[in-house]
Amino acid sequence: MRDSNGQSRQMEQDISHRVGALGTSPGLASPLNLFDIERMAEGKMTPMAYEYVASGAADELTLRWNRQALDSIKLNPTVLTDVSQIDTRVTLFGQELAYPILIAPTAYHQLMHPEGELATARGAGAANATYVVSSFTTTPMHEVAAVATQPLWFQLYVRDDRALTKALVQEAEDQGCRVLCVTVDTPVPGIRNRQEKAGFALPDGVRTPHMPGFLSETKPFTWQDIDWLQSFTRLPIMLKGIINPGDAEKAIQAGVSGIIVSNHGGRNLDTVPATIEALPRVAERVNGRIPILMDGGIRRGTDVLKALALGAQAVLVGKPVCFGLACGGAEGVANVMNILRNELELAMILTGRSTIASVDRSVIWT
Repeated sequence: MRDSNGQSRQMEQDISHRVGALGTSPGLASPLNLFDIERMAEGKMTPMAYEYVASGAADELTLRWNRQALDSIKLNPTVLTDVSQIDTRVTLFGQELAYPILIAPTAYHQLMHPEGELATARGAGAANATYVVSSFTTTPMHEVAAVATQPLWFQLYVRDDRALTKALVQEAEDQGCRVLCVTVDTPVPGIRNRQEKAGFALPDGVRTPHMPGFLSETKPFTWQDIDWLQSFTRLPIMLKGIINPGDAEKAIQAGVSGIIVSNHGGRNLDTVPATIEALPRVAERVNGRIPILMDGGIRRGTDVLKALALGAQAVLVGKPVCFGLACGGAEGVANVMNILRNELELAMILTGRSTIASVDRSVIWT
């Protein structure tokens, strides 16, 4: 990097300062990447909790494909461009994000750390990240909102009790959540053999105050129910769990504000494609009419860059945040997000892109 007016040197310092220690044990090296953090987490979590986070559906083919598909995509760098100043800001629904990586909704954070979602929210604040709180939070929303210093979004499962669902959406609004992410790919939970073999159960004292029962007690819902949600909520609605371009078109026709290309982290229906494979088809159908986000398998800054190049406005990460939470509470969550942010910035520099807007399909080697 060039050193004009000290800008590049300052940029390097800013990147290095964002990555802090992770509360590692004596003699254990600090993690350098998200794979290191998962290995550390496995040693800190109960076997049941680790298997819950790490596992996928059935034979876990989709779980593996999420990573393999990202690994198989090659980058196409361009050289001798001015990358002395990198700008990772993006705007979604009128909200400016410092960088296009959000914390995905994941359940039962008290399984990973005693402070649960409070630590996650604090870590999100330390990393200037938006946190999407799960319906299956083990901490009441008002407590999470009380410690949050960055915007919160809320993920919704629609229950058969519509009064409960409506009250939950209104609670999210009252607590200042900016966006409602409605999970649409889970009318029933998938076959989770590995999770079952681990004997998954919530420990005594861990509960989900906003969502009594488990996923099996949610009710399948239809496009008409999206109309029902829109009839009373003031929040932008995103549909989480779209991989079919036809469903993306239906979402637009239903008037939703955005979609999340997601296969539920490979945890529901096995042998569906990797999300990075589905993303270009969905993006082509959407054609810029509404924002598209993507989750599934993101572990490196280059993964984020690839998703942006193929049509996503931002990505979400779930499992790595859970592992960071298990390793170091709020500090561990912040470290996960900072590592990814730093890796994204370096990937942009090394591919010759200085802004998110300059990241397009030309970044991909074809």
